[in-house]
Amino acid sequence: MNIITKAELSALCAPYGLTIGDTEYEMYDRYIGMLLEKNKVMNLTRITEPVEVSEKHILDSLLIFVHSQVKGGEKVIDVGTGAGFPGVVMKLHDTSLDVTLLDSLRKRIDFLKSVSESTCPMTCIHSRAEDAGRGDMRETFDIACARAVAAFPVLCEYCLPLVRVGGRFISMKGPNEDIDPSQAEIFGGKVITDENYTLPCGDERRIITVEKVCETPKKYPRRKI
Repeated sequence: MNIITKAELSALCAPYGLTIGDTEYEMYDRYIGMLLEKNKVMNLTRITEPVEVSEKHILDSLLIFVHSQVKGGEKVIDVGTGAGFPGVVMKLHDTSLDVTLLDSLRKRIDFLKSVSESTCPMTCIHSRAEDAGRGDMRETFDIACARAVAAFPVLCEYCLPLVRVGGRFISMKGPNEDIDPSQAEIFGGKVITDENYTLPCGDERRIITVEKVCETPKKYPRRKI
């Protein structure tokens, strides 16, 4: 077993109104098993203990459904997905989502393709975000999300060009960055929610939701930021 038991995971998620199905749980465990095996030869995560993985990766990714509205059937791109958080967890929780995983490292995308084949179909694309935002994917997604350490204005420039007008960019961050909402406006966005929360372990997190209110100017994203 690579994560905590289904009963324990259900108990962890229940206070947030999240329910975990049997198949969903089995796919989480399979995914994390693949992640931990690949992690032996490739640096994908420093978090490897079942309790920590369940809370800091699975629950934290699921809280995007709690703190930012995500509707069934939406087209989602996880920008700089890394090991697949939150995009893979989102797909396994709501299989109606059309999820694209985007990362600049081919080895990570190759790993995620194997996860997709073993769990639920997801589109896995090897590309830099600034290149993707200038190509065929520009302004085609309902949601772009990023669980990344980059500064908020950089994430806005990477992610908002990928979002259709009326869609959202969801930024999952730590609690301490000083956010200026006007930073999103440059790229056609408007901050609509900015929520802090604390994981059961005490770690603090933040989710900022930005609505795409107008098209991103053609000059963005710049080739290099």
